[in-house]
Amino acid sequence: MIASTGSICRSATEHFQLLCIMAIILFDNHHRKGLFPFTLTRALADLRFGILTIKERWEQVSGQTVYVATVPYLQPLYPVIPTGDHTWVDASVMPSRSLLDTVLSLTPGCCLADENGLIAGRTDQPLKISADQLLAAFENITDLAAVERLQHPWQLMQWNDRMIREDWVLLTKDRHSQPLPATVQAVQPENIFIEQGARLSHCILNAATGPIYIARDAEIMEGSVVRGPFVLGQGSVLKMNSRVYGATTLGPFCMGGGEIKNTVMMGYSNKAHDGYLGDSVVGEWCNFGAGSTNSNIKNTAGEVKLWDMGAENYVGVGQKCGVIMGDYSRVAINSAINTGSMIGVSCNVFGAGLLPTIIPNFAWGVGGTRYEPKKALEAIDNWKRLKGRQLSDSEIAVLQHIFAHY
Repeated sequence: MIASTGSICRSATEHFQLLCIMAIILFDNHHRKGLFPFTLTRALADLRFGILTIKERWEQVSGQTVYVATVPYLQPLYPVIPTGDHTWVDASVMPSRSLLDTVLSLTPGCCLADENGLIAGRTDQPLKISADQLLAAFENITDLAAVERLQHPWQLMQWNDRMIREDWVLLTKDRHSQPLPATVQAVQPENIFIEQGARLSHCILNAATGPIYIARDAEIMEGSVVRGPFVLGQGSVLKMNSRVYGATTLGPFCMGGGEIKNTVMMGYSNKAHDGYLGDSVVGEWCNFGAGSTNSNIKNTAGEVKLWDMGAENYVGVGQKCGVIMGDYSRVAINSAINTGSMIGVSCNVFGAGLLPTIIPNFAWGVGGTRYEPKKALEAIDNWKRLKGRQLSDSEIAVLQHIFAHY
């Protein structure tokens, strides 16, 4: 790479003037396969951990409109990107304050890169995100030290503690929490933020171990005990006598119950009954049958190796990892989910004993039978209707593409 000889920075006044005439485009690069199964059904920018999705986080920290550029079969899920002078940013890059300032100060034709390729660049030309030569679109390239990128699905739960804390500070600045109800017992209540419409009754919230964020219209039922960091998304419910350890995120319109620890549920998913869910990442529109439990550590306490769907190889992920579950998948009642399990998209999982650690997309049971697409789509639409939603034509096309190609 050739370092730019010109300045990439502008004054603060010029920077804020630019905010009015440009947008940020979060693009998926060729590394998106490392985040399967979640990036099979969404752009990387729509991954949720902490309190926010990646797109929402960039909107918050930049104050700009943010668009999404992804692979062709997923692009219809997102608004059309307008023509104009935009800053294109690798969606996997974590936006530190110093990096954000540098990205927002880029001038036309200039970009930032590291050993892994383009970080961000400003141009009035649409980028071909599937191409390996993204840097060729820019005249001036400035080398940076390697930035932090999200590369694997298990990092969503491994980084969740830090991201909850960062998002909590970002979202609560200059805002006032709703008061804690008199029946709620709280430890360090100054670290608890409750949005309007949330309902809490006769529960215990311990924010000494990390902040707690309760979004609007969410509910924590009686007898529940929560240790932060913890996020309960909009419209989500934590059922009676639940036990939750941080760092846990239940995204919008989820249902939690039983025992949950260090888990991300991205949204619209249910783990509503007794059983354990720990050190796991769960996509959208998933369901755990009553009594289902996952293992998160091997009997030897050795390193857990997880199947990498993109690389089609096993990867060591640390000492603890439960289940990675793609969108629209469900497990039957009393399922025993093995340590380091990878469940694909739109699976109907049932079987005796410990379940296999690899369950491919559109699996029907665990015997190698594929879920018939028509039946799978009917079941998904039924689950969506339970939460007042409906399967869209664009979502149907995405699922049909996954069935045919993955």
